[in-house]
This record gives sequence, structure tokens and C-alpha cells, in this order.
Amino acid sequence: MFESMVFDLRDVHYNYRPGEASLVNINLQIMAGERVVLLGPNGCGKSTLQKVLAGLIFPQGEVRAFGSAITAHGMRDKDFAAAFRRKVGFVFQNADVQIFCASVLDEIMFGPLSMGMSVAEARDRAEDLLEHVGITALADRLPHHLSGGEKKKVAIAAVLAVNPAVLILDEPTNGLDPRTQRWMLDTLAELSAAGKTIITATHQLDIVPELAGKVVVMGESHTILAEGGPTKVLGDRELLLAANLIDERYHVHIHGGDGHVHIHQHLSEGERK
Repeated sequence: MFESMVFDLRDVHYNYRPGEASLVNINLQIMAGERVVLLGPNGCGKSTLQKVLAGLIFPQGEVRAFGSAITAHGMRDKDFAAAFRRKVGFVFQNADVQIFCASVLDEIMFGPLSMGMSVAEARDRAEDLLEHVGITALADRLPHHLSGGEKKKVAIAAVLAVNPAVLILDEPTNGLDPRTQRWMLDTLAELSAAGKTIITATHQLDIVPELAGKVVVMGESHTILAEGGPTKVLGDRELLLAANLIDERYHVHIHGGDGHVHIHQHLSEGERK
């Protein structure tokens, strides 16, 4: 059972520019310990919604996190903002956006040092995370000289260094090789088992069963089309068509309950010839 509500969004709207909606009438509740996948096509507003949850942008409507209103005015209070940032970690789709230190070790130490840890404590925590994530050999490397998968590991380690209750990840497997993608999925499963609230955005149907306890489907109308468990959502072909996640030629088959998704293309007689 989930004990408390982490996020409560009511009648949320957001426009980057006048007349260009990115979020429309979003109502969403996320409980502590939930594994939530925001599923939808590119451009539907998944990343924007994640930025709202992370307190990076401030929409019209009501956004509450851990019982408190999250507003631009409230986040100007340094103590309030620091407390929120310790609770909510955001891993961007492009790791280059959040990596800025001169070495991998410095990158992972930055958060703990900002929280007031001593250099020795921050180094100990960073070294533990380097080992846990499997990148100890990269400690002295320049982050921007690393591969995409290595940068993603550094970004996750840097976020985990402040031990947030909530981890928000935008397309976490995008651009990763199969081995690193498997590492990512296993790591998120471990974090979920440890009690973290995990909120992931993706358009990849095949990884949804591993990531999700609840799926929130967003459409090209920039609103929420449906919520439900992964089996129910992935088994609803009309919903997936409406969300532009599959086209008319494709069917999604789920094998072994929530364990495996197979996307199957049906060809016409003419296409098979």
C-alpha cells in the first residue's frame, strides 16, 4: 500500500508560447513508492509534465508536492527550494544538459557538498556511488569526453548522491546500447524496490511493463487520455492508435502477464507479395 501522496496536479495548463499548448487540463496524482510511466508520442508534453513535477517550470493550475504548493514565488525561498531539490531528482534525456564539473568525481560530489556535507563525507558518498554504478575507473575523467551511456550513468549517480525520494527520468533508455539499457532497467527496478518513487517518460512500448506499475497515456492533444496498469493499457489497441503509439498495421501482444511485450506488424496481401 502507498502511504502518502507525493504529487497532486489539478487543472494544469502550460504554454511555452501564446496559443501553443504543451499541457492541457492535466489532473494527476502520484503516490509515494509508485512506478509511473508517462507514455506518449514525441511532442505530446511528457517532458514538459516532468519539468512541472521537478519544479523547473510553473504552469497555470494547482501543483502540490509533499503537501505543499509548488509555485515560482515559493521556489524563490532558498530553504524551501533546497528542501524540494533534495527530495526530487531529475535525469534529463540529454545528460550533457546537467553535467558541468571538471571530473566525474567532482560531478557526483557537487550535490552532497551543496547540502552542506564535508568534503570527506561527499567524497565517501561519491566513491560508493561510483562503485555501485560501475564507473569507478572514470572518476578522474572529463564527463564531456565520455560515451552517451557513461554520461547517463554519471548523471544518475549525481542525482542519487543527494538520495532523493523521487527520481524523474526523461527517456532514460534513449540512445543506449542493449547492455547499458539493461543496466538502466535493472537499476530502476532496484531503486523502486528500495522505496523510491520512479517517474519515467518514454514512447517505447516494449520497456513499459518493466518500468510501470501505473501508465499515464498522453496524446497529441497534450492531455491525459487514460491511466491504468501496463497490461490494461498495452492491451487497448484503440487507445494506442488514438495516442499515435502504433499505426493500423500493428498489434501489441503481451506474453506472460506483464513480463514481455511483442509489437507485431500485420501486412496486407499486397504488402506480403
